[in-house]
Amino acid sequence: MSRIARHVVVRGRVQGVFFLVSTRDEARRRAVAGWVRNQEDGSVEAWLEGDAEAIEGMIGWMDRGPARARVTDLDIGERMPYGYDDFEVRRQ
Repeated sequence: MSRIARHVVVRGRVQGVFFLVSTRDEARRRAVAGWVRNQEDGSVEAWLEGDAEAIEGMIGWMDRGPARARVTDLDIGERMPYGYDDFEVRRQ
């Protein structure tokens, strides 16, 4: 299994709709490590690490988000894995 990492910025109605906690729960379910946090511009930023299939599934989930979210855009960048072993919600 080859570990990959992605940096993701999610835009739309993604704050105040349980996006952070839902992302953490989904990532842990998929065995994806990293973090997620709100940004001052109203977007959500995430770092994802895991096997390629899990990351692709996670990005697909983030493109929809939880029920109350309205995702309008995803920016995805390839990164080198940092070595996270859990997934956390970060506060500013």
